[in-house]
Amino acid sequence: QVQLVESGGGLAQAGGSLRLSCANSGRTITSYTMGWFRQAPGKEREFVATISWNGMNTYYADSVKGRFTISRDNAKNTVYLQMNSLKPEDTAVYYCAARRGGGLGRLISDYNYWGQGTQVTVSS
Repeated sequence: QVQLVESGGGLAQAGGSLRLSCANSGRTITSYTMGWFRQAPGKEREFVATISWNGMNTYYADSVKGRFTISRDNAKNTVYLQMNSLKPEDTAVYYCAARRGGGLGRLISDYNYWGQGTQVTVSS
């Protein structure tokens, strides 16, 4: 069983940085594609970034490209999202997700397991 737990959320000022972590306390996620999504109040959950099982391939939403970086440490069973140059519109609950099988995933339906989310609030 894959059990994902996000951490690292909090309050940041516009232009600041936060680093989110997603740790798996269940079976190893070494072979899983991982992704980050976010959901702002009153909006649908949206794709943020994804990374292949070996970390060699990544893909980002246009809204975060150049500001956010997804990475993983398979030895620690953990995925990260480094968020720089934060904007108030980045305010949302951020979710980590795991996808069985290969290929990067950009759709909610691509993923099999989800964490509970961590709140990120960016003040102007």
